[in-house]
Amino acid sequence: MLQEKGASMRDFHCCATCVHFKVEKTSQGVRRYCSRLGYETNPKWKFNCWKPTETVKRLMEKELR
Repeated sequence: MLQEKGASMRDFHCCATCVHFKVEKTSQGVRRYCSRLGYETNPKWKFNCWKPTETVKRLMEKELR
């Protein structure tokens, strides 16, 4: 349904907009990881398990109108 809008809709699908994306500050630096998969990830990467945050869902719905 959301993909029907086509090219005019921004691409929100990435790790940084997922509910499972976490960031921790450690003594070695910043750790970005997926709490569901359990390994480090990059905010720009995309996986099929993506579940958008509520804020992103609202933005996507707003663009459909």
